[in-house]
Amino acid sequence: MTANEFRRLALSLPHATEAAHMGHPDFRVCGKIFATLGYPQAGWGMVRLTPEQQQLFVRAQPRVFRPVNGAWGRAGSTNVRLQAARRAAVREALITAWGNRAPKRLVAESGLA
Repeated sequence: MTANEFRRLALSLPHATEAAHMGHPDFRVCGKIFATLGYPQAGWGMVRLTPEQQQLFVRAQPRVFRPVNGAWGRAGSTNVRLQAARRAAVREALITAWGNRAPKRLVAESGLA
């Protein structure tokens, strides 16, 4: 998985836009960040999961997913090691993160989550 593939997957989700926050590209739905690129460094992404969702992803693929350090990680923010990731796993994580941040009406209309 490359950063450009991560970007394309994120932007393929309904109403997803790209912006920047804290010097990193981020992906938003209706103004809310659901993913970023380049955090904590190049070659990594981040998805906004719940703590329960984070546990499932980390347990299933510990070489790909890991909690972000500190309070953000305890709240569910999860790093994605792009080099080790497969498209299907990243797509599932992005859809999950998008569904956490998108308005309920949009999630229901999309049929994704």
